Amino acid sequence: MKKFKNILWIIVLILAIVLIVAVAYGYYKKATLEVKNPVATMEVENFGTIKMELYPEYAPETVSNFIALANRGFYNGLTFHRIVKDFMIQGGDKKGTGEGMATLADLEDGGADTDYSIKGEFYDNGVDNPLKFEEGVVGLARSDYTSYSSSLAEESYNSGSSQFFIMTKATSSLNGHYTAFGKVTEGMDVVHKIENVEVKAADDAESTGNTEVSTPVNPPKITSISVETYGVDYGLPETLTPFNYMQWFSSQYGIDPSALQQ
Repeated sequence: MKKFKNILWIIVLILAIVLIVAVAYGYYKKATLEVKNPVATMEVENFGTIKMELYPEYAPETVSNFIALANRGFYNGLTFHRIVKDFMIQGGDKKGTGEGMATLADLEDGGADTDYSIKGEFYDNGVDNPLKFEEGVVGLARSDYTSYSSSLAEESYNSGSSQFFIMTKATSSLNGHYTAFGKVTEGMDVVHKIENVEVKAADDAESTGNTEVSTPVNPPKITSISVETYGVDYGLPETLTPFNYMQWFSSQYGIDPSALQQ
């Protein structure tokens, strides 16, 4: 009987050791499992392929927004509408004029056909994002209303939506003022080819006063953007109601908003 009890205790001890080892291995595997960052693959017609690693640890709202739009086909067929040599190339505007935004319907099924914006994830807006605007870094474009009024900083910071840009040269003046959320890992040669296309002033340059020579004569077309998430669901971003500059301007100066659209 005593011998049987000893054998039973040995079996219990072995099972306990096996359980402890299994639990310890589970924690070790979880701790050492490397979760890959999402990688976006962009095909540009007649130019080639650009791969971009995205950084959700630094800009989670921006990354989830970009992934959702890209994997729903939002960017397919859009163009790089603004190109400034030795600075950046910019795309993601469905109007192709620099004034377009995505709508909630672009972001998810059942969404309303209304524009939206997301929170800017950078130092000026209270977010500790350490990414610097070096060559190849991907940033989220936004508006700057502070030239009209210094009180509109928050509205400016949170005005980004679908437009993004890729740096062709390091520009430290953007650091902390715009959201950096990715970096080109393959295809910088393609980015530089796009950077060197022929550009002109915008067609409405004379009426708007915008004399920047950055509108491509033949805008490079984005055939597709798809993002590999390696099984991780990044969800949807928290959306904001975009600032309506025309309404603000009309309330400040007593001008009918419809007159500003003429």
